[in-house]
Amino acid sequence: MDLSIFGYDFMMRALIGALIIGVAAPSVGVFLVQKRMALIGDGIGHVALTGVAVGFLMGTSPVWTAVVVTIVGAVAIELIRERGKASGDVALALLFYGGIAGGVVLIGMSAGKSNATLMSYLFGSLVTTSAEDLRTIAILGALVTVLMVVLRPWLFAVSQDEEYAKVSGVPVRFLNMLLAVTTAVTVTVAMRAVGLLLISALLVVPVATMQQFARGFTVTMFGAMGLGVVAAGSGVVVAGVGDLPPGAMIVLMALGLFVLVAVVTAVVKLARRTLLPTRPATVAATAPEPLDCHLDKAA
Repeated sequence: MDLSIFGYDFMMRALIGALIIGVAAPSVGVFLVQKRMALIGDGIGHVALTGVAVGFLMGTSPVWTAVVVTIVGAVAIELIRERGKASGDVALALLFYGGIAGGVVLIGMSAGKSNATLMSYLFGSLVTTSAEDLRTIAILGALVTVLMVVLRPWLFAVSQDEEYAKVSGVPVRFLNMLLAVTTAVTVTVAMRAVGLLLISALLVVPVATMQQFARGFTVTMFGAMGLGVVAAGSGVVVAGVGDLPPGAMIVLMALGLFVLVAVVTAVVKLARRTLLPTRPATVAATAPEPLDCHLDKAA
Protein backbone atom coordinates (compact mmCIF):
# COMPACT_ATOMS: atom_id res chain seq x y z
CA MET A 1 0.00 0.00 0.00
CA ASP A 2 1.51 3.28 -1.12
CA LEU A 3 1.07 5.89 1.59
CA SER A 4 3.32 8.48 -0.02
CA ILE A 5 0.28 10.62 -0.78
CA PHE A 6 0.13 11.52 2.90
CA GLY A 7 3.35 13.42 2.45
CA TYR A 8 1.21 16.21 1.01
CA ASP A 9 -0.12 18.84 3.39
CA PHE A 10 -3.70 18.65 2.10
CA MET A 11 -3.91 14.91 2.83
CA MET A 12 -2.52 15.36 6.33
CA ARG A 13 -5.07 18.10 6.99
CA ALA A 14 -7.78 15.77 5.69
CA LEU A 15 -6.64 12.96 7.98
CA ILE A 16 -6.37 15.14 11.09
CA GLY A 17 -9.77 16.73 10.42
CA ALA A 18 -11.38 13.31 9.97
CA LEU A 19 -9.88 11.99 13.21
CA ILE A 20 -11.21 14.98 15.17
CA ILE A 21 -14.68 14.49 13.73
CA GLY A 22 -14.42 10.74 14.37
CA VAL A 23 -14.12 11.52 18.09
CA ALA A 24 -16.65 14.35 18.31
CA ALA A 25 -19.56 12.88 16.33
CA PRO A 26 -20.09 9.69 18.41
CA SER A 27 -19.69 11.66 21.66
CA VAL A 28 -22.87 13.52 20.70
CA GLY A 29 -24.52 10.62 18.90
CA VAL A 30 -24.55 8.39 21.98
CA PHE A 31 -27.03 10.75 23.67
CA LEU A 32 -29.15 11.10 20.53
CA VAL A 33 -29.44 7.31 20.32
CA GLN A 34 -30.44 7.15 24.00
CA LYS A 35 -33.14 9.77 23.36
CA ARG A 36 -34.31 7.88 20.24
CA MET A 37 -33.50 10.88 18.07
CA ALA A 38 -30.94 9.18 15.84
CA LEU A 39 -32.27 10.80 12.67
CA ILE A 40 -31.96 14.37 13.90
CA GLY A 41 -28.54 14.55 12.27
CA ASP A 42 -30.18 14.19 8.87
CA GLY A 43 -32.69 16.92 9.64
CA ILE A 44 -30.05 19.35 10.86
CA GLY A 45 -27.90 18.43 7.87
CA HIS A 46 -30.67 19.60 5.57
CA VAL A 47 -30.95 22.85 7.50
CA ALA A 48 -27.18 23.29 7.24
CA LEU A 49 -27.60 23.36 3.46
CA THR A 50 -29.62 26.53 3.89
CA GLY A 51 -26.83 27.94 6.04
CA VAL A 52 -24.27 27.13 3.36
CA ALA A 53 -26.43 28.87 0.77
CA VAL A 54 -26.71 31.95 3.00
CA GLY A 55 -22.92 32.04 3.16
CA PHE A 56 -22.73 31.93 -0.64
CA LEU A 57 -25.20 34.79 -0.96
CA MET A 58 -23.44 36.94 1.62
CA GLY A 59 -19.98 36.18 0.30
CA THR A 60 -18.81 34.93 3.71
CA SER A 61 -17.60 31.60 5.08
CA PRO A 62 -20.37 29.00 4.56
CA VAL A 63 -19.17 27.12 7.65
CA TRP A 64 -19.99 29.92 10.09
CA THR A 65 -23.32 30.82 8.48
CA ALA A 66 -24.21 27.13 8.56
CA VAL A 67 -23.35 27.01 12.28
CA VAL A 68 -25.72 29.89 13.01
CA VAL A 69 -28.57 28.54 10.88
CA THR A 70 -28.29 24.98 12.21
CA ILE A 71 -28.24 26.19 15.82
CA VAL A 72 -31.45 28.14 15.19
CA GLY A 73 -33.00 25.08 13.54
CA ALA A 74 -31.91 22.73 16.33
CA VAL A 75 -33.29 25.02 19.03
CA ALA A 76 -36.55 25.33 17.09
CA ILE A 77 -37.01 21.56 16.84
CA GLU A 78 -36.25 21.17 20.55
CA LEU A 79 -38.87 23.78 21.45
CA ILE A 80 -41.43 22.07 19.21
CA ARG A 81 -40.64 18.70 20.79
CA GLU A 82 -40.64 20.05 24.35
CA ARG A 83 -43.96 21.88 24.11
CA GLY A 84 -45.68 19.00 22.38
CA LYS A 85 -46.99 21.08 19.50
CA ALA A 86 -45.94 18.32 17.13
CA SER A 87 -44.44 14.86 17.47
CA GLY A 88 -40.71 14.33 17.06
CA ASP A 89 -41.27 12.76 13.65
CA VAL A 90 -43.28 15.73 12.42
CA ALA A 91 -40.68 18.19 13.71
CA LEU A 92 -37.93 16.27 11.93
CA ALA A 93 -39.97 16.27 8.73
CA LEU A 94 -40.26 20.04 8.94
CA LEU A 95 -36.47 20.25 9.16
CA PHE A 96 -35.97 17.83 6.29
CA TYR A 97 -38.26 19.52 3.80
CA GLY A 98 -37.80 23.13 4.84
CA GLY A 99 -34.03 22.88 5.06
CA ILE A 100 -33.44 21.20 1.72
CA ALA A 101 -35.98 23.38 -0.12
CA GLY A 102 -34.59 26.60 1.32
CA GLY A 103 -31.03 25.55 0.54
CA VAL A 104 -31.78 24.66 -3.08
CA VAL A 105 -33.62 27.94 -3.70
CA LEU A 106 -30.90 30.08 -2.11
CA ILE A 107 -28.10 28.27 -3.90
CA GLY A 108 -29.99 28.80 -7.15
CA MET A 109 -29.88 32.51 -6.38
CA SER A 110 -26.13 32.46 -5.71
CA ALA A 111 -24.26 33.59 -8.78
CA GLY A 112 -21.12 31.70 -9.75
CA LYS A 113 -21.67 28.64 -7.56
CA SER A 114 -21.46 25.43 -9.55
CA ASN A 115 -23.01 22.06 -8.86
CA ALA A 116 -19.53 20.83 -7.92
CA THR A 117 -19.43 23.33 -5.07
CA LEU A 118 -22.81 22.15 -3.81
CA MET A 119 -21.79 18.49 -4.07
CA SER A 120 -18.70 19.13 -1.94
CA TYR A 121 -20.96 20.13 0.95
CA LEU A 122 -23.55 17.41 0.37
CA PHE A 123 -21.05 14.54 0.23
CA GLY A 124 -17.93 16.03 1.82
CA SER A 125 -14.67 17.32 0.41
CA LEU A 126 -11.94 16.57 2.91
CA VAL A 127 -9.08 17.00 0.47
CA THR A 128 -10.01 20.67 0.02
CA THR A 129 -9.73 21.34 3.76
CA SER A 130 -7.64 24.46 4.28
CA ALA A 131 -5.53 25.33 7.31
CA GLU A 132 -8.29 27.70 8.44
CA ASP A 133 -10.90 24.96 8.02
CA LEU A 134 -8.76 22.63 10.11
CA ARG A 135 -8.47 25.19 12.90
CA THR A 136 -12.25 25.61 12.90
CA ILE A 137 -12.77 21.83 12.99
CA ALA A 138 -10.24 21.45 15.81
CA ILE A 139 -11.70 24.22 17.99
CA LEU A 140 -15.35 23.28 17.56
CA GLY A 141 -14.66 19.53 17.69
CA ALA A 142 -12.68 19.86 20.92
CA LEU A 143 -15.38 22.07 22.47
CA VAL A 144 -18.13 19.58 21.64
CA THR A 145 -16.15 16.58 22.90
CA VAL A 146 -15.16 18.22 26.19
CA LEU A 147 -18.75 19.33 26.88
CA MET A 148 -20.12 15.85 26.19
CA VAL A 149 -17.55 14.14 28.41
CA VAL A 150 -17.76 16.60 31.31
CA LEU A 151 -21.58 16.74 31.32
CA ARG A 152 -21.95 13.01 30.69
CA PRO A 153 -23.79 12.07 33.92
CA TRP A 154 -26.40 14.84 33.59
CA LEU A 155 -26.93 14.37 29.86
CA PHE A 156 -27.32 10.65 30.49
CA ALA A 157 -29.99 11.31 33.12
CA VAL A 158 -31.92 13.56 30.74
CA SER A 159 -31.60 11.07 27.90
CA GLN A 160 -32.94 8.21 30.01
CA ASP A 161 -35.82 9.81 31.89
CA GLU A 162 -36.56 13.53 31.68
CA GLU A 163 -39.23 13.47 34.39
CA TYR A 164 -36.96 11.72 36.89
CA ALA A 165 -34.16 14.13 35.98
CA LYS A 166 -36.43 17.12 36.68
CA VAL A 167 -37.41 15.74 40.07
CA SER A 168 -33.72 15.19 40.84
CA GLY A 169 -32.99 18.86 40.19
CA VAL A 170 -31.20 18.41 36.85
CA PRO A 171 -31.60 21.46 34.53
CA VAL A 172 -33.40 19.48 31.84
CA ARG A 173 -34.33 22.34 29.50
CA PHE A 174 -30.82 23.77 29.51
CA LEU A 175 -29.23 20.37 28.84
CA ASN A 176 -31.70 19.58 26.04
CA MET A 177 -30.89 22.91 24.41
CA LEU A 178 -27.19 22.32 24.88
CA LEU A 179 -27.45 18.90 23.24
CA ALA A 180 -29.39 20.40 20.34
CA VAL A 181 -26.77 23.12 19.86
CA THR A 182 -23.81 20.73 20.05
CA THR A 183 -25.53 18.45 17.55
CA ALA A 184 -25.89 21.40 15.18
CA VAL A 185 -22.23 22.35 15.61
CA THR A 186 -21.11 18.75 15.08
CA VAL A 187 -23.12 18.41 11.88
CA THR A 188 -21.73 21.67 10.54
CA VAL A 189 -18.15 20.77 11.36
CA ALA A 190 -18.48 17.27 9.91
CA MET A 191 -19.94 18.45 6.62
CA ARG A 192 -16.39 19.03 5.35
CA ALA A 193 -15.52 15.41 6.10
CA VAL A 194 -18.49 13.19 5.31
CA GLY A 195 -21.02 15.63 3.87
CA LEU A 196 -24.40 16.84 5.03
CA LEU A 197 -26.20 13.79 3.63
CA LEU A 198 -23.93 11.27 5.38
CA ILE A 199 -23.17 12.85 8.76
CA SER A 200 -25.96 11.01 10.56
CA ALA A 201 -24.13 7.74 9.92
CA LEU A 202 -21.05 8.90 11.84
CA LEU A 203 -23.27 10.09 14.71
CA VAL A 204 -25.14 6.81 15.01
CA VAL A 205 -23.28 3.82 13.54
CA PRO A 206 -20.31 3.70 15.98
CA VAL A 207 -22.76 3.92 18.89
CA ALA A 208 -24.94 1.15 17.45
CA THR A 209 -21.81 -0.97 16.97
CA MET A 210 -20.76 -0.65 20.61
CA GLN A 211 -24.28 -1.32 21.89
CA GLN A 212 -24.10 -4.83 20.45
CA PHE A 213 -21.77 -5.96 23.23
CA ALA A 214 -21.07 -3.09 25.68
CA ARG A 215 -22.78 -3.24 29.09
CA GLY A 216 -22.32 0.25 30.45
CA PHE A 217 -22.92 3.76 29.22
CA THR A 218 -19.37 4.94 29.79
CA VAL A 219 -17.95 1.96 27.91
CA THR A 220 -20.42 2.54 25.09
CA MET A 221 -19.59 6.23 24.81
CA PHE A 222 -15.81 5.99 24.81
CA GLY A 223 -15.84 2.82 22.74
CA ALA A 224 -17.98 4.55 20.12
CA MET A 225 -15.55 7.45 20.06
CA GLY A 226 -12.71 4.98 19.49
CA LEU A 227 -14.60 3.27 16.67
CA GLY A 228 -15.29 6.68 15.14
CA VAL A 229 -11.55 7.38 15.06
CA VAL A 230 -10.86 3.98 13.47
CA ALA A 231 -13.56 4.46 10.82
CA ALA A 232 -12.49 8.02 10.03
CA GLY A 233 -8.78 7.26 9.88
CA SER A 234 -9.08 4.07 7.84
CA GLY A 235 -11.62 5.68 5.53
CA VAL A 236 -9.28 8.56 4.69
CA VAL A 237 -6.32 6.20 4.19
CA VAL A 238 -8.23 3.89 1.84
CA ALA A 239 -9.70 6.86 -0.02
CA GLY A 240 -6.29 8.48 -0.40
CA VAL A 241 -4.62 5.33 -1.69
CA GLY A 242 -7.48 4.32 -3.97
CA ASP A 243 -8.43 7.83 -5.14
CA LEU A 244 -11.95 7.41 -3.74
CA PRO A 245 -14.40 9.84 -2.06
CA PRO A 246 -13.23 10.16 1.58
CA GLY A 247 -16.66 10.91 3.06
CA ALA A 248 -18.29 7.86 1.57
CA MET A 249 -15.34 5.64 2.55
CA ILE A 250 -15.53 6.80 6.17
CA VAL A 251 -19.20 5.83 6.32
CA LEU A 252 -18.52 2.47 4.63
CA MET A 253 -15.76 1.75 7.13
CA ALA A 254 -18.13 2.53 10.01
CA LEU A 255 -20.76 0.22 8.52
CA GLY A 256 -18.12 -2.45 7.94
CA LEU A 257 -17.17 -2.34 11.61
CA PHE A 258 -20.84 -2.69 12.54
CA VAL A 259 -21.23 -5.78 10.36
CA LEU A 260 -17.97 -7.28 11.63
CA VAL A 261 -18.97 -6.83 15.27
CA ALA A 262 -22.45 -8.21 14.56
CA VAL A 263 -21.01 -11.35 12.98
CA VAL A 264 -18.41 -11.89 15.71
CA THR A 265 -21.01 -11.34 18.44
CA ALA A 266 -23.40 -13.83 16.82
CA VAL A 267 -20.63 -16.44 16.47
CA VAL A 268 -19.55 -16.03 20.10
CA LYS A 269 -23.13 -16.40 21.35
CA LEU A 270 -23.64 -19.49 19.22
CA ALA A 271 -20.38 -21.00 20.48
CA ARG A 272 -21.37 -20.37 24.09
CA ARG A 273 -24.74 -22.02 23.61
CA THR A 274 -23.12 -24.98 21.90
CA LEU A 275 -20.11 -25.56 24.15
CA LEU A 276 -21.34 -24.55 27.59
CA PRO A 277 -23.69 -26.92 29.47
CA THR A 278 -27.24 -25.71 29.87
CA ARG A 279 -27.96 -24.64 33.43
CA PRO A 280 -31.39 -25.38 34.89
CA ALA A 281 -33.50 -22.32 35.47
CA THR A 282 -34.09 -21.34 39.09
CA VAL A 283 -36.55 -19.02 40.70
CA ALA A 284 -33.72 -16.95 42.10
CA ALA A 285 -32.06 -16.48 38.73
CA THR A 286 -31.34 -12.86 38.03
CA ALA A 287 -31.85 -11.43 34.57
CA PRO A 288 -28.98 -9.46 33.02
CA GLU A 289 -29.07 -5.85 34.04
CA PRO A 290 -30.41 -3.64 31.22
CA LEU A 291 -27.92 -1.37 29.53
CA ASP A 292 -27.65 2.10 31.04
CA CYS A 293 -30.41 1.67 33.62
CA HIS A 294 -28.79 3.66 36.41
CA LEU A 295 -27.58 7.23 36.51
CA ASP A 296 -24.45 6.30 38.44
CA LYS A 297 -23.24 4.18 35.52
CA ALA A 298 -22.65 7.35 33.55
CA ALA A 299 -20.28 8.72 36.16
